[in-house]
Amino acid sequence: MPAPDSPGGSAITLSLISHTNVGKTTLARTLLREDVGDAHDQAHVTDANTCYDLIRLPGGEVLRLWDTPGFGDTARLVKRLKQSESPVGWILGQVWDRLADRPLWCSQQAVRNVREEADVVLYLVNAADQPEAAPYVAMEMEVLAWIGKPVILLLNQTGLAGDPRREEAEEARWREHLQPFPVVKAVLGLDAFARCWVQENELLRVVADVLPKAERPLAEKFDAAWRERNLGDFATSMDVLAGQLAASASDRVLVDKETLAQKLWIGRGRLKGELKRARATLSQRLAERTRAATNTLITLHGIEGSTAREFADVSHESFGEPKQVHESIWSALGGAAAGATGGLAADLAHGGMTFGGGAVLGGLGGGAGAYFLAKGLNLTRGKDQGVYWTLGHFRQQARLALLCYLAVAHFGRGRGAWQDGEPPEHWAAEVDAELAKADAVIEKTWKRSTEGAPADALREDLRQALEKAARAVLRRLYPGTGVF
Repeated sequence: MPAPDSPGGSAITLSLISHTNVGKTTLARTLLREDVGDAHDQAHVTDANTCYDLIRLPGGEVLRLWDTPGFGDTARLVKRLKQSESPVGWILGQVWDRLADRPLWCSQQAVRNVREEADVVLYLVNAADQPEAAPYVAMEMEVLAWIGKPVILLLNQTGLAGDPRREEAEEARWREHLQPFPVVKAVLGLDAFARCWVQENELLRVVADVLPKAERPLAEKFDAAWRERNLGDFATSMDVLAGQLAASASDRVLVDKETLAQKLWIGRGRLKGELKRARATLSQRLAERTRAATNTLITLHGIEGSTAREFADVSHESFGEPKQVHESIWSALGGAAAGATGGLAADLAHGGMTFGGGAVLGGLGGGAGAYFLAKGLNLTRGKDQGVYWTLGHFRQQARLALLCYLAVAHFGRGRGAWQDGEPPEHWAAEVDAELAKADAVIEKTWKRSTEGAPADALREDLRQALEKAARAVLRRLYPGTGVF
């Protein structure tokens, strides 16, 4: 149903248009952060124009989004339109049966909406199609050109963020292909399944640019409100992850000094008894914290569902242990005490830990998640009677926290409820590059934790480091968006 009227001159309307079954409703769901309409993999699922509020400001100003039926049988439609002296008037004056001639009836509803409601048309295409392989696009642009409203072409189903140069090349191909149609004012990537929120703000900025000058101030107000909301969610996300890491850095399980040596099985270098229970306790706490933080991010970003949780024990190289163990015992443990990871590699070769799998990052593929979380970790000797996470392990936790954020920030609601999945490889490289710059802060925070600093005292430094790194990663993934 249409949204309520707003005060005169205080509304801007976007109409979402495409060929049938390209993904209009899934994109609407992603932008609205709620399940609207019907989204199925078949033609003409949407058969009526439906209006939603994207933004409603305190003063009553509203940015509206119309989801429209898809164009169908475009070749027949354009042929008939060209035979008329008034193409738009002709199509609006026709009477087609909604069931007997559904493609033309749906096309008529889309044209009616654009002509009567739209300030800007958002025309969606499948990025997997090459421009030359989608002849219906040019024909539908002819129809939109007759109406004369500014068009922003959106590339849907682009996949997770890749090389910005590749994405720019795809946009350039479509831009060149549509040069004969001046009605197309811009071409942007916006995947209903894997967009990032910074791309939404880029869209609203472009909307403001293509509107008549008198309407731009209102469009800029909507852009600012959308940006403020998203930046608020970003800041909250960084605080949630900083709290998770601070709690992990300061986490300790105390062990009994008098019986410590008796609790080691020296023969194979494996911890038993009290140390084994301490290790299991730390692992369980970390699993629960990570799961809770991930689910908080999922909810914050308007996604339904929750991450899966898989947990198995972790190798002892991930833990710091009291130095009061007699030196002969450390010698008996061999390479592990010196920081070698051969034993850990053997553990992983036999399946090893699946720490978090989906739980830690909403993905990373089980064994891969275990590998990233554990690689390069050293066994260290603590200054107290507590067992705790090593610096190497703590660094990996920070790394996975940012990858977790990227996974959630890119999850379009068009995909439905949250699904654990494998993030693209280049995300890890971007995160590693930024966390390398923040390593001094991470190490200092960890050292403060070994000196007894509580989690609350560590949180702010970690939040600032995470936020700075995340901002830099998003700027590199989406250059030129100007959100930060």
